[in-house]
Amino acid sequence: MQSFWHTLPKPLFVQAPMEDVTDAAFRRLIARYGKPSVMFSEFTSADGLVLAPEDGKAKLLKKLLYSEEERPIVAQLFTAVPERMEAAARLAADLGFDGIDINMGCPDKAVEKSGCGAALIKNPSLARELIRAAKKSGLAVSVKTRIGYNTDQLDSWLPELLAEEPAAVTIHARTRKEMSDVPARWDTVARAVALRDSLGSKTLILGNGDVKDIADARAKAEQTKCDGVMLGRAIYGNPWLFSNSRELAHSPEERVRALSEHLALFDELMSEVSNYATMKKHFKAYISGWDGAKELRIRLMETDSADEAKAILVENTK
Repeated sequence: MQSFWHTLPKPLFVQAPMEDVTDAAFRRLIARYGKPSVMFSEFTSADGLVLAPEDGKAKLLKKLLYSEEERPIVAQLFTAVPERMEAAARLAADLGFDGIDINMGCPDKAVEKSGCGAALIKNPSLARELIRAAKKSGLAVSVKTRIGYNTDQLDSWLPELLAEEPAAVTIHARTRKEMSDVPARWDTVARAVALRDSLGSKTLILGNGDVKDIADARAKAEQTKCDGVMLGRAIYGNPWLFSNSRELAHSPEERVRALSEHLALFDELMSEVSNYATMKKHFKAYISGWDGAKELRIRLMETDSADEAKAILVENTK
């Protein structure tokens, strides 16, 4: 059966899953302002979904909230236990997700300690088991990973993944050791495409790392011949990023209005499970680049609730 991934127009421009950033509130705003080809949940612990007590599970399920306008929507999961991956993937299928993405690139030490994230690059046989387990859900399965652990291992690592025929593999064009401390090496994405083609695989290859905007993403897709590009940090303060692939300068009024809407969605969807402080990491991106922006931002950073921040923004637009 053909996955939804293969029915979408190329090149794909997809939204990166970012912890405490692309939560249900921000994704809903992005979907309204300019929907990407594919949207992803924040990365979510399959272990937690399976083993946590009811209150912990309820909190995790908030990470998997989505709206119909976000489709196709993919749940990104992590675990080192195939049985838990299978159970969590089946839960995601029951929740109506269109796909599962397995995180095999996260460099967080706590994640790696349990054998997940980038640690899987050192354990290809387990990585393959996890893909097979997720596939039992009946959903399209994709993988997000890096080019290697300490060194570039793409030539040995990628064929292991492709052997399980995932629908798509997103390559963050750095090693685990490099974190995000060096420029992304997009030549490795071109190599991944060539390797995929040489193996006769149907898996889509997406590139990720240091993509500034859609124009940059389009150029990188053309240059590397990859099937799509994942954009991460460029979305900060810019829910318009994916809108009609146009690069537009948005006025201070539009930016204030978007932040107000973002705050309202956070209050509605996330206030019970996320600390309000997580919203503050968005303020600088929204409120900058005009006279008085710094002063407004300082006031917003001193607030203790979304309501307080919204009141300041209303006052500022009078």
